[in-house]
Amino acid sequence: MSVLAIDQGTTGTTCLVIARDGRVVGRAYREITQHYPAPGWVEHDAHEILERTLDAAREAMAAARQAGAEAPVCVGITNQRETIVLWERATGRAVHRAIVWQDRRTAARCAELEPHKARIGELTGLVTDPYFSGTKLEWLLAQGDHRARADRGELCAGTIDSWLVWHLTGGAVHATDHTNASRTMLYDIHRRAWSGELCALFGVAPALLPTVVPSSGEVGRTTVATLGVSLPITGIAGDQQAALFGQGGWGAGDGKNTYGTGAFLLLNTGTHQPVSGSGLLTTIACDERGEPVYALEASIFIAGAAVQWLRDGLGIIATSRETEALARSLASNEGVYFVPALVGLGAPDWEPNARGTIVGITRGTGVAHFARAALEAMAFATRDVLGDMRTHGQVPFDKLRVDGGATTNDWLMQFQADVLGVPVDRPDMVETTALGAAGLAGLAAGVWANGSEFLASRQFTRFSPSTGGTAAAAAAYEGWRRAVRAALGWARDTR
Repeated sequence: MSVLAIDQGTTGTTCLVIARDGRVVGRAYREITQHYPAPGWVEHDAHEILERTLDAAREAMAAARQAGAEAPVCVGITNQRETIVLWERATGRAVHRAIVWQDRRTAARCAELEPHKARIGELTGLVTDPYFSGTKLEWLLAQGDHRARADRGELCAGTIDSWLVWHLTGGAVHATDHTNASRTMLYDIHRRAWSGELCALFGVAPALLPTVVPSSGEVGRTTVATLGVSLPITGIAGDQQAALFGQGGWGAGDGKNTYGTGAFLLLNTGTHQPVSGSGLLTTIACDERGEPVYALEASIFIAGAAVQWLRDGLGIIATSRETEALARSLASNEGVYFVPALVGLGAPDWEPNARGTIVGITRGTGVAHFARAALEAMAFATRDVLGDMRTHGQVPFDKLRVDGGATTNDWLMQFQADVLGVPVDRPDMVETTALGAAGLAGLAAGVWANGSEFLASRQFTRFSPSTGGTAAAAAAYEGWRRAVRAALGWARDTR
């Protein structure tokens, strides 16, 4: 038996067919277009996402067939979480491009919500920030006649998982799971239901929103027209919670960091509902059966995207892989720091008006310094939030499991261990977001009997802190905090 895992991310869709023994027997990827209609605005074409997801899914299943592997028996979906789509019930047509989680257009609106911030945080575990879906959906509804149409029941809204489920089932199912719902700023994480109070605050008709279902369990079936075969959709989770599940992080005290476009550190706190603070978020994750548990999350908006910018924006490197050798070529960062606040700063500072800042440049600064500074920023930003997470979570945290594309960089992983002072464990399969979606789906469909069986084939490489490296990293971290203060000062000095 095998599972089709759909991982719809910010820059593209990866589809994997994962066999019961953990092997990837089919794989495909499709990139999606990034749209920047104004400074700080980021959009995706929802129909392009759907088309390229279907193309990648069919190609992955075809590759599995060619390899002689067993056909998938179910589908798991994981997705970029806070990105929101508004579409017509009758036609399935999106009425506007999807507004991406990175988008900052509602920063002014979030500032206006100051009197409501404490209540929003109490209900949702989130800070009032443009990152989340609530103000994005409010903005969409204010365009044209969308609010009137929504009030008449003509429109649907949802995150990317809802958009895919709707179309994969031929419009039969409008659903999301608890992990995605908890990222909308419209969901009460204590009652585990949409909040009427918050829907009223943002002018969102509750009928717009999807039904919230468990992360593991049958939601609906794909149509033959979409995938060429009817399969049950039995797993849904937001990308970071899926990655935590894929790492086996279903117990209190289990934590992971995913280094993708952004970096996302999650710590499972089990049934303990931690109070958000210090820029940390309280969110919903999954236990071993896919049922809701609580977790703390720190969201670092820009991680791998900083390296992408060096490659695509500045053109000073040809591939991301070059950064490892460039970083190793220097004995230290020589005082050069890059605060990659290209779309504002997330935890622990939460400053939407911050912008990318590079400090310490001299005549001797070169490409290697920029590459090393981009990598170091990922590790420093992770340390920024780890201490507060340990305190608020009230659970032990003595190692960090990691995943995402940047973890193939051995220099970065060793530097991360030195900066944190705890071991860093990298799995043999770093695409744990897709693996988590497969696990949630496969457990519901009987591909694996339990979580232990699901994880049985995984192996980890450990990077342990080094004595000399830890001392040097601690000193460099002080320089990082100085650079962050400079970026915050620029953002907040409006004289």
